[in-house]
Amino acid sequence: MLVKIHDSCRIVVAICDKELVGKKFEEGKKQIDLTTTFFKGEEKTEQEVCEIIEDMRREDATFNIVGKKACGIAIEAGLIDESCILHISGVPIGLVLA
Repeated sequence: MLVKIHDSCRIVVAICDKELVGKKFEEGKKQIDLTTTFFKGEEKTEQEVCEIIEDMRREDATFNIVGKKACGIAIEAGLIDESCILHISGVPIGLVLA
């Protein structure tokens, strides 16, 4: 997975399954564009992603999570409930606004 932490007015953590970066998905009026640099972060292991989620959760960060692996880890960590996952062309997407 790739993780990129954006620190502007608020911390935004972008987590994405590596194989999805560089692609764009559309379904009706919904779309997710992963071709920009927003999700192009550092490659991390599942354990590292779990640690980042826990650390950034304490900082009241906002999370943008895309992909089966990434969303699965966020669900397991209790960051987001499975019922809150949106799907676009079969790609799971989780948004957590603190």
